[in-house]
Amino acid sequence: MKIRIIGGGPAGLYFAALMKRDTPSHDIVIYERNQRDATWGFGVVFSDRALDFLRADDDDLHRYLTPHMETWPNLTLAHNDTQIPIAGNGFAALGRLQMLELMYAYVEKLGIRIEFETEVASLEQVKDADLVVGANGAFSWIRAENEAKFGSSCEWRRNKFIWYGTSKVFDSLSLTFRETDLGVFCAHHYRYSPTMSTFLVEVEETTWKKAGFESMNVEDTIAHCETVFAKELDGHPIVSNNSYWRNFPAIWNQNWSFANVVLLGDALRTAHFSIGSGTRLAMEDSVALFKAFQEKGSDIKVALARFQELRLPPMSKIWDAANASLRWYEHMDGLVKTLSPVELAYSYMTRTGRVSHAEVKRRDPLLADAYAALHPEVASGA
Repeated sequence: MKIRIIGGGPAGLYFAALMKRDTPSHDIVIYERNQRDATWGFGVVFSDRALDFLRADDDDLHRYLTPHMETWPNLTLAHNDTQIPIAGNGFAALGRLQMLELMYAYVEKLGIRIEFETEVASLEQVKDADLVVGANGAFSWIRAENEAKFGSSCEWRRNKFIWYGTSKVFDSLSLTFRETDLGVFCAHHYRYSPTMSTFLVEVEETTWKKAGFESMNVEDTIAHCETVFAKELDGHPIVSNNSYWRNFPAIWNQNWSFANVVLLGDALRTAHFSIGSGTRLAMEDSVALFKAFQEKGSDIKVALARFQELRLPPMSKIWDAANASLRWYEHMDGLVKTLSPVELAYSYMTRTGRVSHAEVKRRDPLLADAYAALHPEVASGA
């Protein structure tokens, strides 16, 4: 099969590897418009559950990646200066560029060609392919040019966020909520190497406007965030990598393919970063598409229909949870102002509607009991 993949991120790379490893005769080329060493962002985070999925689907790749990851068993939520450790939530992370470099080497060893600095801007350029995979991110031109065929929708959410890094190395994945005269600032921060951490700052739109970020330059924006989170940064600087304020696009497609063209990863749907599942979802998309071809052989149309049939139920659950999570953050000013630290931590744990009091108690009995002491009716209903 002649397979052409547009986009050299985790989704496209992993699908290529699965297909080539299974059938070495496949002719697979990946087109990546950026340079080999170019990437946005800082770290990529996986929950323990995400790694369990990877281990179950592909133990070889799991063993290849995990030695390079930073790991920790819990997360920490800070309500101003009060820290609430939350047990039973293990995570792992590694640098995005490091992960891509590992994946590049992994697929190239299988005989797959990656053409860097190659802009494919039209399906006409890959018209001789048996299968075209659109794995070119949330702003995929393939999806944008074929919105009617895919049944695409995009809802721009209200909160503003900016993706930074810092040389401060944190002990766990942490969420810090700080009240200021302008509103609440939230930092999502975690280490992804022995020397660096991701430091993502999120605010409600009203706070963003009050701070004057719309007209603030790069240096002053960093200085403002460093002042808000001075205690957390402990003298370490915030580092920018083409960082700018953004709104999150909640993307969905009713149809995942047309003719011989299929979407994967963020091109197919986006999942809010607050549930740490974007890369997991992309790689699980790849597994499902590969399994569809294993089942249906080279019948492209039937295999692509089977892909959506296999993948839609589990993906919908995570997408719904991600949207519930982003809505929780859109009300964080009110939550931080009205809830105690324990109540905020409990609200965070149950924000998607998928975690019951019994599940909180299983993961972290201390948090569940502390919350139940404030709300006895919850314990009786557990």
